[in-house]
Amino acid sequence: MKKTMLKSALIALGSALAIVSAPVVAQEAKSLDELLRYVEQGRVKEAKENRAREERFKAARYQQKEMLDEARDMLKKEEERSSVLEGKFEELELVLTDKQRQLKERLGTLTELFGHLTSTAGDLRSNYQNSLVSVQFPGREEFVNKLIEKMSGAEQLPSISEIEKMWHALMVEMTESGKVVRFETDVTSASGETEKQKVTRVGTFNIVNGDGKYLKYEPENGSLQVLPRQPSGPYLGWAEDLANASEGYHAFGVDPTGPTGGTFLAALIDSPTLLERWEQGGVVGKIITAVGVIAFIIAIWRLIVLSLTSAKVSAQLKSGKANDNNPLGRVLKVHEDNPNMDSETLELKLSEAVLKELPNLEKSLNLLKIIAAVAPLLGLLGTVTGMIITFQAITIFGAGDPKAMAGGISGALVTTVLGLCVAIPTVLLHTIVSGRSKKIIHILEEQSTGLVAQHTEGKQGA
Repeated sequence: MKKTMLKSALIALGSALAIVSAPVVAQEAKSLDELLRYVEQGRVKEAKENRAREERFKAARYQQKEMLDEARDMLKKEEERSSVLEGKFEELELVLTDKQRQLKERLGTLTELFGHLTSTAGDLRSNYQNSLVSVQFPGREEFVNKLIEKMSGAEQLPSISEIEKMWHALMVEMTESGKVVRFETDVTSASGETEKQKVTRVGTFNIVNGDGKYLKYEPENGSLQVLPRQPSGPYLGWAEDLANASEGYHAFGVDPTGPTGGTFLAALIDSPTLLERWEQGGVVGKIITAVGVIAFIIAIWRLIVLSLTSAKVSAQLKSGKANDNNPLGRVLKVHEDNPNMDSETLELKLSEAVLKELPNLEKSLNLLKIIAAVAPLLGLLGTVTGMIITFQAITIFGAGDPKAMAGGISGALVTTVLGLCVAIPTVLLHTIVSGRSKKIIHILEEQSTGLVAQHTEGKQGA
């Protein structure tokens, strides 16, 4: 029993040692003696490996110590070098301060001169960037940029030749600003297509192409673009005449406020035409226009009718016989048809005939009067409506853009202008038409009264 237990323990121990010494025990032991031999061999080999590992650790320790000593020596040397460099830096800083003082003393009044030179160069560069002359002579600002960079470094001073070159550049810019020059360059159309075109530059103020269209200079990319909206009036015709002229003097609209599309040219371009102003009136403006057209048609129609009627009445005055084609003839016809009627009855009959003619002679006069009174009220209605819309927009978006607010108020006032433009001519036309009508009515009343008087005298004489 004890042998069996001892044998089992040895087998378990052997198995554990076999697991630890797996590289040595490459095969399974067939007996306890063989297992014991394998275990002893594994212990010997492990002992050798442990001793070799210890030797390596000791060697690495010695190497690390040597490396640490070397690092400490290097740190000491670098500290010594750093102290030396600090000393040299302080010496050189003193030398630099002394040199700067000497430079300042030697420059003297030249410091102010170079300050003015730097300021002038900066202004010249700004002029070059926005000048129309740069379209004809591209890349000329490179010299000024280099000169400004050189002077701003405070290490180099500009030479006499560079100062003279900048003076010459100023003279060239001043001379070119008074010339009208024609040359060829790339022009971008409103549709985005770029092509070579002959352009005419008027100093540094404006530039136009061969079609007489104004161009805009883009300093960012140095390109010319056709303005999508051209100024109205005679300016385009003047520009075309100048672009196609070979010599002589020609009228031309110059914008002195800026070479890249100044404020005056922009104001001309942004100014709405009559049609655009009319469209700003909206629905109320269109209603006022329709009412005005109706009033004009009625007035012209009544003027024509009354003129023809007046001509027939004048002819009737010269005729001895009543004619039914005019109001006076129809009134006189009453007397001709009733020659023996008593005076009171004849007067009543003539008054009745005159009253019958009044509706035809005064037709549409009240309508013209109503239109003349309603048109300004419609204009006021459109203005109030437009102002309400404008103030609502200000409430939502704020009043940060005065131009947009002024545009809204301007559009609201268009309806008032339209209402007055309709009312004033309508009042004049009503007065003219009413005068023609009253003239004919006065003739009718005058003739009817004369007939009554003549008829009464005839009765009394008889």
